[in-house]
Amino acid sequence: MDWTALSVSLHLATLTCLLLLPLGIWLGRALATSRSRAKPLGEALVALPLVMPPTVLGFYLMQAFGVEAPFGGLWQRLFGSGLNFTFEGILLASLVANLPFAVQPVQRAFEAVPSNLREAAWCSGLSPAHTLWRIELPLVWPGIVSALALTFAHTLGEFGVILMVGGAIDGETRTLAIAIYDRVQAFDESGAATMSAMLLLASFLTIGVVYGLAGRRRWRRV
Repeated sequence: MDWTALSVSLHLATLTCLLLLPLGIWLGRALATSRSRAKPLGEALVALPLVMPPTVLGFYLMQAFGVEAPFGGLWQRLFGSGLNFTFEGILLASLVANLPFAVQPVQRAFEAVPSNLREAAWCSGLSPAHTLWRIELPLVWPGIVSALALTFAHTLGEFGVILMVGGAIDGETRTLAIAIYDRVQAFDESGAATMSAMLLLASFLTIGVVYGLAGRRRWRRV
């Protein structure tokens, strides 16, 4: 087992979940309640990382993070270092790649909240912020948990985007998925099998959590 790579993966997955949680709630609710004609465009942009090949997404992010690009150059001037081949770079790449997993389950949960419930809360004197905190969030928490589980598991297994942006620097950007690839390249099938089993177990537990919460919601409706 490559414990250093596992540590990098866990650190990356945890930070990705923490940073995407508020964005996922805000964007998921905005898309769920929006009546704008531009809503399909917003949903398409959120879902785009799902259909793009990871290497293609990684290539465009690598270009955007370069010091000659506007975003990469601004980061260089602000923080004194580039983004490519750094942990900060793979973290930003992970945020982009995992956006659909953080937003879509939350959006579906907010869409299940009746609009007249929000209107009744407003008529009772609750502000939109208090309505979100006291009424909506307790109802949509299964969607939030599903989003966190999917984001965490997908980050652990992400390969193409991370490799393109971060390479395989030990202790910095070399994640567990990249370590598995390296073990296979070195004909260490035993080590690759051990780490693959860990990712398989994480994926299975994640699916169990998501489907368990979905089944609980259906049971409550009945």
